[in-house]
Amino acid sequence: MKLTDLRPAAGSTRTSKRVGRGYGSGKGKTAGKGMMGQKARSGPNPYRTFEGGQNRLTKRMPYLRGFKNRWRIEYQVLNVADLSELPAGTTLTVTELVAGGLIKADRPVKLLGDGDINVALTVEVHKASATARQKIEAAGGTVTELQWTLIRPSRSFGVHSVSRQAAE
Repeated sequence: MKLTDLRPAAGSTRTSKRVGRGYGSGKGKTAGKGMMGQKARSGPNPYRTFEGGQNRLTKRMPYLRGFKNRWRIEYQVLNVADLSELPAGTTLTVTELVAGGLIKADRPVKLLGDGDINVALTVEVHKASATARQKIEAAGGTVTELQWTLIRPSRSFGVHSVSRQAAE
């Protein structure tokens, strides 16, 4: 075998499209680029968001890109490891957690199972993960989930927005 005998594998390479080589080629004269204009010239085309010199959409609206769910409930996270140093038989409510400085009162609380616990506790939170519930119950405690009612702001504006919220 010699260097001159080496060939690429069959079907791995293609011959390049020869543009601008007469009408018979199918890509003659303007070589498939239409007539005149910025995109017919040699060199790179304008960037993807180019709008012909007009201020582009991404510049006009620079904030809040993407989707933001306005009805999302954002929970405060409380891990099992944060409760492991409490004395056995303690009943933890949301008001006691706020008073102890572990959480704030503005959002609902979700208990997560990060860490270990070997103390029997009674915990009252708004949500609890399966692993957190499993670890607390294995230690001899219980988890109860509280109802969280979210007060949604009125969608109307003006004088009637206050009276509508009061009626509901």
